[in-house]
This record gives sequence, C-alpha cells and structure tokens, in this order.
Amino acid sequence: MGDGGDMTALQRLLDGLASAPACLVTVESIQGSAPREPGAWMAVFGAAQGPVIGTIGGGHLEWQSIADAREWLAAAPAGGAPDTRLVRHALGPSLGQCCGGVVQVRLERITAAQAPALRERLAPRLTPVALFGGGHVGHALARVLAPLPFALHWIDSRDGIFPPQAAPGTVCEHSEPVQGAVPTLAAGSLVLVMSFSHAEDLDVVAACLQRRRARGDLPFIGMIGSRTKWATFRRRLAERGFTEAELAGVTCPIGVPGIVGKAPEVIAVAVAAQLLQQVAGSAAGG
Repeated sequence: MGDGGDMTALQRLLDGLASAPACLVTVESIQGSAPREPGAWMAVFGAAQGPVIGTIGGGHLEWQSIADAREWLAAAPAGGAPDTRLVRHALGPSLGQCCGGVVQVRLERITAAQAPALRERLAPRLTPVALFGGGHVGHALARVLAPLPFALHWIDSRDGIFPPQAAPGTVCEHSEPVQGAVPTLAAGSLVLVMSFSHAEDLDVVAACLQRRRARGDLPFIGMIGSRTKWATFRRRLAERGFTEAELAGVTCPIGVPGIVGKAPEVIAVAVAAQLLQQVAGSAAGG
C-alpha cells in the first residue's frame, strides 16, 4: 500500500477513471531535500482544464509534472495499453526550487480497468487509534484525525454520544462497561483516554496496562489530564499491582509540549501531532 495519499483523494481518482483515463504521477525516489516522500502521488486528467487530484508537493516540480502528464496523455493512443516512464528533476538547477534535492517521478497512464489494483496499491497505511471518550475534545479529535493516516475506533459508554455521521472509516462502539472494549482493540493501537468520568479513565488505563502486560501490543497509552490527576492515578494503579516500569509507559498529560491552549480544537491538534510523532518514531525504529 502507498503512503502518499488519503482515502478521499483515492476515491475521487477511482470515480474519475470511470469516464476517462488519467496519468498517475508518483514520487519514485528522492535524494536530498524534496517536497514530498516516495509514494506521494497525484492524478492528472485530460487537457489543460482537466482536474488534478492529490499532490506531490506543489511548486514548480508539481507544475512541470502536470505539464509532463498532460503531454504524456495526449501522446498515448486512444485505448492504448498502459505505459510508464521515469522523469528526473534536479530541484535546484532545473526547476529553480531551493530544496536542492533530486526527485524522480513516474508517469503512468491508468484506466478504469486498473481500479481494483490501484485501490490496493494507493490506499494509505493506517495506524489504528482507540479513542475512549465522546466529549468535546473527543469530537474535536475525531474531526482532526479524519484526514490523517489513522483508523479510528471510537468508544464511549453513553448512548447517543457519537455524531449522526462519523467520518468514513471511523468505527463507533458503545461499550458498557467502557473498559470491556480494550480486549478487542486492534493490535498496535495508539490509545487515548478522555472519558467523561475519572473512574472510567482509571478502569480503561488499568485494562490497557493489563493487556500490555499480557500481549505487549499497545505501543502508546495516553490520558488527558493534569499532572495532579496522573499522580493520583499512579498511586491507585500501583495499588492495583502495576509496577513503576509499567506506569512509566503511560503518557499524561497528552499532547506535544509547548501548546498551552485548552480549547478542544487546540488540544486535538496537539494530540494529533503527538500521534504523528509516535508513528514516525515507530517507522524510524522499524
């Protein structure tokens, strides 16, 4: 699967192919600094006014690649077999971009017949996130996470707490007791705890620590709250038999440091940034 797009852009591409072929432009490789990573893609349809879906980073590199794609499409015979070619761009001297790196892009003529393979190939890798709590911050966070490379499993013990239409790909679950959902979480889930109740928060964190002890497959457990809240929880969790090493694996407060606002949307952005750091750290370590 790819890393360079999102599910909405991919669906727009597949819908567009139903009526016309396109040129898929993919970042094949990079050397040095570049606007986007390998796997980033955009799709170019038709002539000068045809739509462009996705992005390989903007700027002159993207402008030139769109022109190349349209030329490639115009030169391809109608109904001809799909074909590809590679184009090398030195960002400094050839395109006047100050990145200074070298980007190699692949131009590929694609048609509706390739839609199933493209869906599998271009679908972004999604990291599972388990969000316990449907309050103001939970709703803000669900909105922020929707376009990011996460698969959201959203859990609350209350009825009627989720929006009528959650973002595509979001799984909403009513669980009573709320910690009963912990054993069913996808392996590798990044867990966020922010329920309406401190008692629920405590039970969810305890269940996550128990699962981590047994299976070791929850790489991040984070809880909203102050350092004072965590000090109280730490003592109560220790009384339940969790060790200092286990408790050191819980992040509280959550969110990247230095963002001090407490509005739900501000907290949501800070937490989403922290999750992205977790994903990047796992990728670098793996």
